[in-house]
Amino acid sequence: MRSFFKNVLANIVAIVLLCAVFFVFFIMMLVFSSMGNDKAVSVKNNSVLTINLKTNIIDSPTEEEVGLFNISDKSKSVLLYDVLEAIKKAKTDDKIKGISIEADDLHAGMTQIDDIRNAIEDFKKSGKFVYAYGNAVSQSAYYLGSVADQYYLNPSGMIELKGLATEVAFFKDFADKYGIGIEVIRHGKFKSAVEPFLRNDISPENKEQLSTLLNDIWSSTSTKMAVSRKMDTAQFKTVVDSLYGMIPELGLKYKLADKLIQKTEYDQMIKSKLSLKEKEKLNKVSLAGYISSYADEDKSGEKVAVLYASGGINNGDGYNEIFSERYVKYIKELQDDEKVKAVVFRINSPGGSANASDEILFELQQLKKKKPLVVSFGDYAASGGYYIAMAADKIYSEPNTLTGSIGVFGVIPYYKDLANKNGIRSDIVATNANSQYYSALNGVTPYGVNLITRSVEGTYKRFVHFVTQNRKQTFEQIDNVGGGRVWSGVRAKQIGLVDELGTLNDAVKFAAQKAGLKSYHVSSYPKRMTPFEQIFKDLNEEDISARIIKNKIGKANYEILQQITDEKLKSEVKMEMPYQIKIN
Repeated sequence: MRSFFKNVLANIVAIVLLCAVFFVFFIMMLVFSSMGNDKAVSVKNNSVLTINLKTNIIDSPTEEEVGLFNISDKSKSVLLYDVLEAIKKAKTDDKIKGISIEADDLHAGMTQIDDIRNAIEDFKKSGKFVYAYGNAVSQSAYYLGSVADQYYLNPSGMIELKGLATEVAFFKDFADKYGIGIEVIRHGKFKSAVEPFLRNDISPENKEQLSTLLNDIWSSTSTKMAVSRKMDTAQFKTVVDSLYGMIPELGLKYKLADKLIQKTEYDQMIKSKLSLKEKEKLNKVSLAGYISSYADEDKSGEKVAVLYASGGINNGDGYNEIFSERYVKYIKELQDDEKVKAVVFRINSPGGSANASDEILFELQQLKKKKPLVVSFGDYAASGGYYIAMAADKIYSEPNTLTGSIGVFGVIPYYKDLANKNGIRSDIVATNANSQYYSALNGVTPYGVNLITRSVEGTYKRFVHFVTQNRKQTFEQIDNVGGGRVWSGVRAKQIGLVDELGTLNDAVKFAAQKAGLKSYHVSSYPKRMTPFEQIFKDLNEEDISARIIKNKIGKANYEILQQITDEKLKSEVKMEMPYQIKIN
């Protein structure tokens, strides 16, 4: 028997040691692989800068997701600012002869595509070529690709050019049917985040704001595509309404594409353009590779810091979104860094926690007392995302930024009817009058509703107060354009919610000018995680389960699930935009 236990114990020890060795080997391979991917690229003569499916354009380092759960992802994330600088550098780089856009889909937001498109328009002034090729092309990819001198499509390909639409789902009947009660407190007739729980159809106010918003965005993007493809707007509208891009022959006939060719023929055409011989290799360099080729250039001296804030706004500490505890620390570090002479706060957020937003705003107000603070808006600067901009010396918005949504709400679900239908009831024993002002089984007491209403109204007044100070308007003026309404960047400029329409680059230049800098370099914050940190941040038990669910049901569905299940989100007064709009 003793021999048996010795053998079992020996086998267990062997298995544990084998697993440990395998785990260490696995981690080392991941780290070395990640480090290898960051190796600087040497750009050869006659090279073509290529924007392809492996290019994942992000607004902030915190948007990069590298770890145990997506190691098979071959895409390389690059910051928007770096992309714009790369295109600008390529314009005068003798080794880069042109740009090839080879993306059927794009991992980029609408304002990011706008900026890249504008940068490529400027690149074309050099006389260098810009070509594009597609197979099954999304609307966002075509919006970028249409800027090319020539657009080529696969003979069996398609272009999903269809315009913009948004669909709003309603849950009131569902909640009523299954006995789910939802107590809603909001300020602002346009604060439609809670509308699906209150109605069975879209309200006139929400329909008005969505229609205005979509038409503003589509008017801008469709006009640019029509001009690039040398079509009048009426003709372009017919092409879009008829979905001609879905049929390659019709896409060619109606000028969406210049020629139907295979990818090999496209590459051969570029080789001919470069006067390369048959056996000579076509040198394509990705955006990420090109950026790495000059990334080690000297960046000592005075700095303009770009602090990126991307995602939902939350209390606590975390990396992949905007967490108040972490951002308070970032802001204090920038405030105390003597080499940082000015700060650009890049916001790409639909909002979130009112409390967390207030914490971040306060620290930015302290920063502004010591050095210039300029704000740049990305795809979203809504609700809390707009609130945290109110310390700025100047606000730049993109034309298609979803801006404003100055409003506040609270949603409190309860399950009294559902519980009663299934034979569940409860009694409450308490020490004070409102010890149990809220219960999942009994809902909110009348006093509790009154108290939360006062909190929502107070938060809204505080929101508008800071906006009036920054925008130099009266409470009535801001209230008239607030009420939860979302505006495009163009209209936000017209009504005074932003100062200028411009890019992140414009914001950086103004910040440097305000700080009196003639020579400076741009430094990004927060710093990117090292490959080792990216891998090990996934080893938290809660993060592991969350990532498994997210990978299984998709990011968009996971965000909905998170809002339903996260206890912190349900208990807070929210400054949050009701929806997201993407050009797909």
